[in-house]
Amino acid sequence: MGRPSVGFFTAGPRSREQELAVEWLQERSRVDSVSVRSLEDDQLLLEVGAAEQLPVEILWWHRGEPLTDENALAIVATKLDEFLESGGDLLLTGTAMAAVADLSIESVPPTVVGPDPVIEPTGLLWRSAYDDHPIPAEFESLRLPLCADGEIYSTRYEELLPEQGEILASTVRGNEDYPHEMTAVSWSEDGGTVLGIGTGIVFGDVGPEQIAENRNRVLSAAFSALAGGYDHPSRPMDATELSTMRTERVTDHNRPGYHITPPGNWLNDPNGLIAWDGQYHVFYQYNPGGPFHNAIHWGHVVSDDLVTWRDQPVALTPSPDGPDRDGCWSGCAVKDDGTARIVYTGGRDRDQLPCLATAKSDSLRQWNKYEENPIISEVPRELDITETEHWAAEFRDHCIWQEGDTWYQLIGSGIQGRGGAVLLYTAETLQDWEYEGTFLVEDEPSSDAIWECPELLDLGEKQLLHVSNYEDVVYFVGEVQDGRFQVDHRGVLDHGAFYAPQSMDLGDRSVTIGWLPEARDGNAQWDAGWSGALSLPRELTLGPDGQLRQHVAEEVRQLRTSKLSVPEAVTLDSDSHRFEVGGPQLELQFTLELGDATACELAVLESSDQSERTLIRYTQDGELLVDRTTASHDEQSTTETQRMDVPHTEDGVSIRAFVDRSVIELYVNERECLTSRLYPTDADASGLSFITHEGEASIRSVSAWELRDGF
Repeated sequence: MGRPSVGFFTAGPRSREQELAVEWLQERSRVDSVSVRSLEDDQLLLEVGAAEQLPVEILWWHRGEPLTDENALAIVATKLDEFLESGGDLLLTGTAMAAVADLSIESVPPTVVGPDPVIEPTGLLWRSAYDDHPIPAEFESLRLPLCADGEIYSTRYEELLPEQGEILASTVRGNEDYPHEMTAVSWSEDGGTVLGIGTGIVFGDVGPEQIAENRNRVLSAAFSALAGGYDHPSRPMDATELSTMRTERVTDHNRPGYHITPPGNWLNDPNGLIAWDGQYHVFYQYNPGGPFHNAIHWGHVVSDDLVTWRDQPVALTPSPDGPDRDGCWSGCAVKDDGTARIVYTGGRDRDQLPCLATAKSDSLRQWNKYEENPIISEVPRELDITETEHWAAEFRDHCIWQEGDTWYQLIGSGIQGRGGAVLLYTAETLQDWEYEGTFLVEDEPSSDAIWECPELLDLGEKQLLHVSNYEDVVYFVGEVQDGRFQVDHRGVLDHGAFYAPQSMDLGDRSVTIGWLPEARDGNAQWDAGWSGALSLPRELTLGPDGQLRQHVAEEVRQLRTSKLSVPEAVTLDSDSHRFEVGGPQLELQFTLELGDATACELAVLESSDQSERTLIRYTQDGELLVDRTTASHDEQSTTETQRMDVPHTEDGVSIRAFVDRSVIELYVNERECLTSRLYPTDADASGLSFITHEGEASIRSVSAWELRDGF
């Protein structure tokens, strides 16, 4: 392939920054010629005479300060649109990227344009999903410092994502990642491609020689990409593109195999769980811009058996002019006289309010948003709803059911000076709601507590209400009386990494799925290219004693591929036993009998030299712990030990454990649950050992199975 011809585009007289950029371009031996264009007297003039004889394949528009003259922008837009329609490619750097909406390239303009002080090396934080792009291929790291000091003009997306473009990179400053500052974007436009790099491309004195060399390599690789060295991506939104991202672009060995994860990027709360037209649907909070919480959409997976999942197109996208512009947040799905509808929280500026959407078909792939959203236009005036830095009123997340002709809705909130609260609304239709009062308010007043993701479940003689309080999922067992929840007793649904659960009504039962947050830092999540998993479906019931029971849904047995050959029982006296089998994706069932030992433990995800392993330990103090101090050599992952109380019984402690690469889910005596996240650096860490301390203990009724992938 020959070297591309590049035209340097300016609007008006060239600035000193642009003069330096032209000099840089003219010095590149790989560029055949330079066509410099200028906007003068509303005409585009060719300034370098020799260049008009050559076709220009790429136009480069580089600016320091943004172009704000509307007449000039209109003329620039006309000429550049014509160039793109002819099949040319466009590189926009600095504040030139701010003009994408004026150029009809993009409907959502960058949200931040202006000067940025640079006090430490600053540049691109490239997404690992696109590490085959020519730009990161020039480097050994995803972090590409491009300028070191001074002041630069930057252009970036923050709260919003571009509607047509795909984010390629965010921002790095020194040793800190800023994933929400998204500065490199790719667009496919007409017959051409547009690449925008909104920060770090500056000329003159940029700092150390290595910094200047980085800039040179980035620009050269950008021209190479535009000239055909790389197929610029559009945002993966349909099922095939998302599946390709899952299987080919995100390959971290710690990504769970049979738990629901995003195809790439970010996942948090499960939403809209519904059995519909013979299939199980799970929606979830999803950021297509990268593995961090921002610009929330609704992702979607579907299953025929509740354990084998297929990626579906993104279901909900923020509307640039709607009440959900800043995010389509958590909500639920309901069956309304044969029609599937969802109620979700829409966010815009400092407001968060309920919105409604209706399925276009039984596939639940596409949804029509209610034209008069939001369906509740303000929070209850009679309550002093908690205001925070980000929100005028903490008022979000929905649980909806119907009794007779009346709809009921719970919304999570907080009341200033009183604490977390669940609010009750009623309606005759899903479009018209009336506030009825507080359903439940925290009994120990706290001025800053917020209750998220409320849900009410019918457990027969009693009902269970659970809320998420930023740390735990707290449940209350009791009854609804006169529109208020009367609490008999309370507890914690899971003692580990489990949050914002939601349930799916299956007629004779319901299954509950929660979000399993990561336990490694944001840098590690960025490098991995994905973040967040959902729990296995679990069933919640009440035992004869009125206490909560939890067990995994029966369908999970379908994940078993082969039963492992393990001793049915092992008894040890202050010793250890290494099983001959193991694996990164396992189901284990066993009973621990402590005897006179001070503690006994089962090691899982154990490396061959035992330097990495996670210990499930039970002690004479009646504590069950997940000890992660040796779970990983990666300093970016937590080593915190998780624990819960499990009283001794004559029959021992019955444990059902699910191990899935970076997830452990424990069901203990079918009463208590503890979910843990951990990240072995050894991709082959899969061993099993049984250890006792200072006395005799035994493990009996042992069964183990390998489990297959869920996608």
